[in-house]
Amino acid sequence: MTVPQPQPAHRLELAPNPADPSLSRAVPALDQDGEPISLWAVAERMLTIFLNGREIVTVMTVGDNAGYLALGFLLNQRLLEPGDRVHGVKHDPECGTVMVEADLLPRPELGPMRRIHTSGCAVGTLFGGVMESLDDIKLPAAPRLRSTWLRTLGYKIDTLETLHRKTGSIHRCVLCRQDQLLAYVEDVGRHNALDALAGFMFLHGIDPADKIVYTTGRLTSEVVIKTVIMGVPVLVSRGGFTALGIELAQKTDLTLIGRCRGRYFQALSGCGRILFDAPSLAKGA
Repeated sequence: MTVPQPQPAHRLELAPNPADPSLSRAVPALDQDGEPISLWAVAERMLTIFLNGREIVTVMTVGDNAGYLALGFLLNQRLLEPGDRVHGVKHDPECGTVMVEADLLPRPELGPMRRIHTSGCAVGTLFGGVMESLDDIKLPAAPRLRSTWLRTLGYKIDTLETLHRKTGSIHRCVLCRQDQLLAYVEDVGRHNALDALAGFMFLHGIDPADKIVYTTGRLTSEVVIKTVIMGVPVLVSRGGFTALGIELAQKTDLTLIGRCRGRYFQALSGCGRILFDAPSLAKGA
């Protein structure tokens, strides 16, 4: 079996800082023999998101990338649209708030919003009507996805110095292009990490058409919905999937790949984008 060799580090445009003391803390514990040990535990705090003075939602988060998280959440709930002009994102860490100010394009007045609590860790939230909005989205037929890229991406993600390596108990979402990592976000909920990627892409004008989202969480309906709204045509996970997640991916022609580990993966929808150029060991490679 050929083992991937280390390559020169590609500079990430957004990366975690595991040395940041606000993101984790040491906690005492006992091991299986009753011996005292010290562990690192990831931080978790509340963050309330406001849009033009209106309170929208409170989420549980690690706390870094708060501005990106707020913007991405609003975008992925269709409360902000790509054409809206954002002119202020103010994070107050002491109050645990992010105030987003934006000039919104004309649209129906926001009325009472029905919240759907999802299966995501740290309790994800979707607002009613978001799922129906997928009917308006057409994902690009490109890019062509080489299966060899998936193995390379997994190796690069595993060798990064991250909060996950320090603490565990955290989800990871990575924005990729071909076999390169562009932006890496960690949070207690995979939905938060995905929202932060969406906010990062929005503020920096990143075209989603040739990008891949690689996550370590399950491929649920919520994760699929957010990825489709972001306009990213390929979603990859090391985890499993739900039937509704697969159904929505097939409906939108999202390339959905689950249980991606080493050479092995399971393609569930959008398979026409995949170039199978890395035969598995099961086939004698």
